Amino acid sequence: MNWRKPVASCLAAAALAAGAGLVLTAPAAQAEPSNYRFDFGDGPVEKGYTGVSATDAYTPERRYGFNTPGQMANVPAKGAGVGSDAVRFLEFGTKSTNTFNVDLKEGLYRVSVTLGDTSRASIAAEGVFQEMNLTGNGAKASFEIPVTDGQLNLLVTEGKVGTAFTLSALEIEKVSRHPEMDPTIWVGGDSTVASYYPLESSIQGGWGQMLPQFVDPAQFDVRNMATGGQIARGFRNDGQLEAILRYIKPGDLFLLEMGINDTAAKNATTEAEFKEIMRDMVRQVAATGATPVLVTPQGRATDFVDGVHSSVDRWYRHSTVALAAEEGIPLVDLNVLSSAYFTEIGPEATLALFMAGDTLHPNRAGATELARLVSEDLARQGLQ
Repeated sequence: MNWRKPVASCLAAAALAAGAGLVLTAPAAQAEPSNYRFDFGDGPVEKGYTGVSATDAYTPERRYGFNTPGQMANVPAKGAGVGSDAVRFLEFGTKSTNTFNVDLKEGLYRVSVTLGDTSRASIAAEGVFQEMNLTGNGAKASFEIPVTDGQLNLLVTEGKVGTAFTLSALEIEKVSRHPEMDPTIWVGGDSTVASYYPLESSIQGGWGQMLPQFVDPAQFDVRNMATGGQIARGFRNDGQLEAILRYIKPGDLFLLEMGINDTAAKNATTEAEFKEIMRDMVRQVAATGATPVLVTPQGRATDFVDGVHSSVDRWYRHSTVALAAEEGIPLVDLNVLSSAYFTEIGPEATLALFMAGDTLHPNRAGATELARLVSEDLARQGLQ
């Protein structure tokens, strides 16, 4: 039997319905989602997640998928649940077109990532870094990002040459329909500032990682772009400053701490060169209307003489202090502030704030104290 009604009958029925005061509407098109939960790889898909294989190409109908699936591979992972498998990016780099694409309406989104098996990898989106040097298998991080062109383009990229760059899970949540980031404290620095994973329980810590504990989240978000081994030239030229300049705006702060690695002979940076590179970075940030803040590095745990800790001659500190005065920008002299604190607690307690057998890198407790000192001085200067 043919169940299709003749067109004339349908029109007549519509006319009768209209005469009876009824309003007929066409079926609504499927709404574009604002939230997603993706489970990557070719293993079982966790409940509440959408499974994505390395072979799944982006299509407008699906609204998500890999831009170049031929440069992706399904791989196992040592985690549980969504972390039991992953996809590996065979082509990478912040400018790579080998991205996972998701159609999203204009707005501000919170993006949460879970990596697979990888010793160190960074997250890039929209052609710039978003999260730096996630370490350890199953590392997790999240960030907010404005989407203004209708699509999020994300990839996992190089944190350390020769390591795998894998993604196990991705969650996307719409925060606001306005693509405007909250006021943000951006942080640049080296291994004494960088984040270590798991963020909530790492043994080693950087003060940039711990800073959110001392910042009112209703006033500022904190984005830590610091990485271990970094020098001023590298931070400026290799993508970290580029990412900050993409998003920084009036009302934001940019805390910049460099000098420890710049003084190493292998990095071939004279103090004069260091100062001018730092000057260039703070001027670029100031031109956006944001506020650059220079921060001096703390010294070594063993910089005690007769019970007094002092590191004022380390890490090109004098040039950093002079630059702040020359440019008329705030300075957090963490070098001096931390020395006063270390002197107060004494050599033994100071050494306990650093990694075992390491007089330079703070452990989690030490990084927390350094973050406290930075925050207190920002508050003293009316910056937070």
